[in-house]
Amino acid sequence: MSMNLGPLFEPFEVKSLKLANRVAMAPMTRNFSPGNVPNDDVVAYYKRRAEGGVGLIITEGTTVNHPAANGYENVPFFHGEKALAGWKKVVDAVHEAGGKIFPQLWHVGAVRKEGMEPDPSVPGYAPSGMNRPGKVVCKVMTKEDIQDVVRAFADAAADAKAIGFDGVEVHGAHGYLIDQFFWEGTNQRDDEYGGSMANRQRFAIEIIKAIREKVGPDFPIMLRFSQWKMQDYDAKLCQTPEELEAFLKPLADAGVDIFHASTRRFWEPEFEGSNLNLAGWVKKLTGLPTMSVGSVGLTEDFIAGTFASKKEAVEDAGIDELIERMNNDEFDLIAVGRALLQDPEWLVKVKEGRADDVEPFRKASLGELY
Repeated sequence: MSMNLGPLFEPFEVKSLKLANRVAMAPMTRNFSPGNVPNDDVVAYYKRRAEGGVGLIITEGTTVNHPAANGYENVPFFHGEKALAGWKKVVDAVHEAGGKIFPQLWHVGAVRKEGMEPDPSVPGYAPSGMNRPGKVVCKVMTKEDIQDVVRAFADAAADAKAIGFDGVEVHGAHGYLIDQFFWEGTNQRDDEYGGSMANRQRFAIEIIKAIREKVGPDFPIMLRFSQWKMQDYDAKLCQTPEELEAFLKPLADAGVDIFHASTRRFWEPEFEGSNLNLAGWVKKLTGLPTMSVGSVGLTEDFIAGTFASKKEAVEDAGIDELIERMNNDEFDLIAVGRALLQDPEWLVKVKEGRADDVEPFRKASLGELY
């Protein structure tokens, strides 16, 4: 390494959360919870990353208690006695290994298709029934539906606190339900939840406020959001810094403590005329802590999906730039995904300068990735 890794290993604190370092494990869907319950293999998976020194683990997306929340097989739920008992084992194992952990609370919205578990007859739900602009494919949510989902997120956060999680992340990115409200392309409502950006934010703001009421003032709430969508990598919620500020302020006022600004490449500038990435702009505009993410430790950006990669290689390229940006106080935390998925000791090896020992990311069978 050509630079001091100091910023990565400085402690971080916000409200009740105290982290040993600035590295988080990014949330990654794995489809490894048969019956929608995290089992002992899931416990071992998260424990290994905590043992590898990661300061904060953000779980894979785990669905709230709404009939249409899930869109994939073998995704863990965050409701019901069995699922919460499984998550309690995960929390205890991570804490025992010295780590901290947030669940990522998730509702997939229109991504869900009929035939999916737990009830195959339930369709997807969406603000305007659209998964992508102009194509109605599922149920248009009523105001009663909206309030049901708001309560489901709040209840999940309360359960997270009760079983020992250190905070929660609300998944508002990548074209899933909350983002379907944010995105004008999929939100064509003509009531108070559609139209202006302020109206399109209302659903997320109600969720954040409901969570805050349930968990109290000191329990950290993180919101993950993105400009890009899995339906459209070039989509943008905000075209200018001014639009981004207008988007962020009401969410911050509602109770967001940390913004997790999801980008595909952490080194790419967000707006012309500045080298700041999206997380950097968020911190500049709000003053709140931010987390960046995007292909850390990889030589090739993803093409489609968590496990897609063109090259079977991981190297320390980009680490110098990451450290420089953190030294410049551009953002506070960095989330690492596939590099940690493949090699639980990635952070230890980076810290010790053992880049040659890093296990390369590859399209392994998922059963190997523990």
